[in-house]
Amino acid sequence: MSTSRSADLTTPTRLVDGPVPFSRTAVGKKVLMAVSGIVLFGFVLVHMLGNLKLYLGPEALNAYAEWLREMGHPVLPRGVGLWIARLVLIAAVAVHVTTATQLTLQNLRARPAGYAYRKVVQATYAARTMRWSGVIILLFVVYHLLHLTSGTLHPQFDAGDVYHNVVAGFRVWWVAAVYVAANLLLGLHLFHGLWSMFQTLGCTHPKYNHWRLWFARVFAAVITLGNVSFPLAVLLGFVS
Repeated sequence: MSTSRSADLTTPTRLVDGPVPFSRTAVGKKVLMAVSGIVLFGFVLVHMLGNLKLYLGPEALNAYAEWLREMGHPVLPRGVGLWIARLVLIAAVAVHVTTATQLTLQNLRARPAGYAYRKVVQATYAARTMRWSGVIILLFVVYHLLHLTSGTLHPQFDAGDVYHNVVAGFRVWWVAAVYVAANLLLGLHLFHGLWSMFQTLGCTHPKYNHWRLWFARVFAAVITLGNVSFPLAVLLGFVS
């Protein structure tokens, strides 16, 4: 037996120093992704419900926008409450995107070569497109903020008139089309995200999986129909 072979047999195996933190495990990352998803699901619901004031006219929508700026007042200075909510949302997005990226890279390292033949069994279109739909939705959120929040990409932006900004923005057909397409994709993402979230957090049982599926479907459908209705209502002249 060669000397190098003997050395290999007698060299002790290096052990990991201490237990691996839960957040660094695959299960821990999925839990972080699910918890941050709860925050994001809550946001999209509240955001859509608030935007329904578009149908009540400019006074209602602008008053709602002003209420958001005054949130927490007089305990907090004007605008601070809104920025706290924004920071919580930014943190949730950061955790969600980071864990999703880490899990994707981990899966790629586990199987660097793709399947020669891949048969899809019990996998929805939403499940198969979660990764790239997440990237597209993130890019759309950046566009949405530059369009209707900061006004950077809105040629007729008026910082004091939210109703005007929405109507003037969606009168441009291709802008309305971008919003419709992005929200249809968001609906698919929400559907599979809700289904996976319940499973990750252990809220799954054969007896109740049917209801879990329908909750995910109804939630995603309500958000999608509400969000898609805004650009379509403006583009078709129902809101002016």
